[in-house]
Amino acid sequence: MKSTEALLQYMKQHDLDAFFLAKKQNIRYISGYTGDDSYLVITPNKFYFLTDPRYTEQAALECPDYQIVLWKNFGSIGECVAKLLNEQHSQSMGFEADVLNYLFYSQLEQNVSAKLVPTTNVVETFRSVKTPQEIEYLRAACDISCRAFEHILDDIRVGVTEKELAAKLSAYMVMEGADTQPYGNILISGARTSLLHGIPSSKAVEYGDFVLMDFGCQFNGYLSDMTRTVVVGHASAKQREVYELEKRMLEDSLAKMKAGVRLREVYEASIEAVKDTEYYQYIYHGIGHGIGMFVHEIPFMSPTSTELLEENSVRTIEPGIYIPNWGGVRIEDQILITKDGYENMISTTHELIEL
Repeated sequence: MKSTEALLQYMKQHDLDAFFLAKKQNIRYISGYTGDDSYLVITPNKFYFLTDPRYTEQAALECPDYQIVLWKNFGSIGECVAKLLNEQHSQSMGFEADVLNYLFYSQLEQNVSAKLVPTTNVVETFRSVKTPQEIEYLRAACDISCRAFEHILDDIRVGVTEKELAAKLSAYMVMEGADTQPYGNILISGARTSLLHGIPSSKAVEYGDFVLMDFGCQFNGYLSDMTRTVVVGHASAKQREVYELEKRMLEDSLAKMKAGVRLREVYEASIEAVKDTEYYQYIYHGIGHGIGMFVHEIPFMSPTSTELLEENSVRTIEPGIYIPNWGGVRIEDQILITKDGYENMISTTHELIEL
């Protein structure tokens, strides 16, 4: 696999004899394994898949190039890894410093004689530019979410609770073809829409409420992420004003999106519509992120972002206005960056929907 080759090349460039992987998405990206409770030890001569007896059959089917190791037979992960490194005469091993907790690291430190080299975002950087197959999976996930959105509009009415709507939205995505592992959806209403990552509650929808839905699904391991804000009944003048400002923020951002543009330039475009208004104090300065096998991938978009947009990367763009005790508006699209611009993977309208 090209992903494994990229990791081996990184190891060679950084004088690493082995690499230990524990992050679920990175394990899937490198090995193709779709299950849980697993670890990888990659060496130039041998690939080890560490798991327990619940997953050996699945691992054998999905990872034929790996030697399957039952780590519990060694007592601990640290003792298991030490044995494997000794077999390969490894003198140094990279590991994901932002993934391992103190207890896990202590196990490695106590048992592994090889030099432990902390790394961050090695595989995540490989993952940031998508292959044609990954792009197709991401398109499919977005299409599923858009169809589910059309379904949920018929269910949003006075008296229904946020929890009921969130459950239906997840079910619609699965019925439309998503993997049966939807991640947590944000579906909030009324004044609660000012909560950037509010959890659906037992609050019932009322006439005149904003209903904000930030949601997505997984298709073959790849994710969608979109947000739409609608009004139950007729929007007030202030709701229209705030919504139109937010829509301009989004569309000004999209106009800057193409390969080679610095991320902070997109952020700067996003604030043009609002910076001289009373609502500038209510914006959030993180307006997007990469997406793929995980919902929040690098690079993130903010005033301090120095990275460039890369061709065939996929990311979200989601400026918003959040007024405490009144409500908020967010519109979020998922974007494929191209050489000359972008492809919007989200097909639903930016216009305000009144139900």
